[in-house]
Amino acid sequence: MGDVTYGACCVDDYTAKALKADLLVHYGHSCLIPVDQTQGIKVLYIFVDIKIDPLHFMDSVKLNFKPEDGQIALVSTIQFVTTLQAVSTELKNSGYDVIVPQSKPLSPGEILGCTAPALPSTTKTIIYMGDGRFHLEAAMIANPKIQAYKYDPYEKKFTFEKYDHDEMQRIRHGEIQKAKKAKKIGVILGTLGRQGSVKVQDFLEKRIKKKGYETTVILLSEIFPQKLEMFKDIDAFVQIACPRLSIDWGYAFNKPLLNPYELSVVLGDVEWTPSNKSPNNAYPMDFYATDSLGPWTPNFKPPAVGECANKPSEGGTFLLF
Repeated sequence: MGDVTYGACCVDDYTAKALKADLLVHYGHSCLIPVDQTQGIKVLYIFVDIKIDPLHFMDSVKLNFKPEDGQIALVSTIQFVTTLQAVSTELKNSGYDVIVPQSKPLSPGEILGCTAPALPSTTKTIIYMGDGRFHLEAAMIANPKIQAYKYDPYEKKFTFEKYDHDEMQRIRHGEIQKAKKAKKIGVILGTLGRQGSVKVQDFLEKRIKKKGYETTVILLSEIFPQKLEMFKDIDAFVQIACPRLSIDWGYAFNKPLLNPYELSVVLGDVEWTPSNKSPNNAYPMDFYATDSLGPWTPNFKPPAVGECANKPSEGGTFLLF
């Protein structure tokens, strides 16, 4: 098969089964789709542990921050989490207040482009170890009030990173308002690996119909503006593939292209307004988290009897159906 995969969500067990394979070997990513949930085929995850120079990373942190500067959160991709843990221990021994946050089912310190934890108010700094910005941006979106830095282990560069939260939230809020005027909503189920979730699709379809909208289901491996332009009778779309597609590229589509969280705002199941006055109003990055805000995410687990429900925002609402 040998197809390219974009991330841990792209485990291609369906195609492997169609090819009558007995075993699927997936390199490089964490076990986001548990081996007991793949479709009739055994899956072997080969984790990649990239060895880098931890001393240069620690020296970079110590050069830029003092122990009295406040709590530091260390995050990375799965390839560097072993080094991240070692660096965390050494920095703590040097007097630094360091945490390695976890958003289950991900490993401690691991973040994805769609899943990153909301950090405690005691955290003053995020330091991301890795190349590129896609994963780091998830942590920045989820924590708009915390300064973020990136350490590139390949180029050995330590940089201060910025994200235009106001612009992103303004655009997404505008698309949500447009979608509220729609009469017919297209539900796009991503077929690239395991990006799409039938569980989320079923939930959203029921909610859309209950609210009185018409709906059409569309299966796509990749989503481009030209493809969606062909659906003339659809007023807005929700894509169950990669939430960041809507956030990063939604402006390129002529009709609203929402992710499941944004559609849930349209349907009134959760409240969100574009305001960064409080961390409680941050745009959530919890798509694969087990403690996500609601059933518009694939791993959501409703609170047990006696437990407190997850809260979407201060003063917000959360409805279960």
